[in-house]
Amino acid sequence: MFAALSRPARRLALVIALLALVSVAAQFHHLITIRAAPPLTTAWDMARYFTILTNLLVAVSLVMVARPPRGRVPFVWLAALTLSMVMAGAVYHLLLSDLVTFTGIGWWADHGLHTAGPIAIALWWLAFAPKRQLALRHLPGLALWPAVYGAYALVRGAVDGAYPYPFVDLGALSPVTVAMNLAGLLCAFVLGGAVMIAIGRYADR
Repeated sequence: MFAALSRPARRLALVIALLALVSVAAQFHHLITIRAAPPLTTAWDMARYFTILTNLLVAVSLVMVARPPRGRVPFVWLAALTLSMVMAGAVYHLLLSDLVTFTGIGWWADHGLHTAGPIAIALWWLAFAPKRQLALRHLPGLALWPAVYGAYALVRGAVDGAYPYPFVDLGALSPVTVAMNLAGLLCAFVLGGAVMIAIGRYADR
């Protein structure tokens, strides 16, 4: 379940962790500035978004990867985080990027969270992460985090009436439409996981 990583891999993992943390911090600063809301309110609002939570998970996980002496990590978790980051970036650029226009530090935060971060961890995973042991039996693990987040987003939205994304907004869409949207996204994650498994098998040749 675990695999040791080289020193260059661990050092680059730390760089990506810092990128994720700086991007989240920049987004926090941007929102504090434009909304003039209390810090705890802003942090709680940010915590409803998949991209923010995934970047925080990346930061924590890759800091653990970078720890000496060998940076042993669960290879399935690394693949799941990479898939989640790539999917977050893809969904944002395909469906959500036109909804809000960012300027200043908000622009940098936006591209750090949705562009630079996903690209960086995808390249890192391809170059360094253990992937040869990935198999079809790991597909549920690759899709677990987005499934948990989907349930969290719906429950939180039902409590406070605010949904993080238009395609899960039960205030504007029917439950059937939301369920179909989530099912489609989950299928996309499963398909992405299958591609990662295929990449791992190819790397074993």
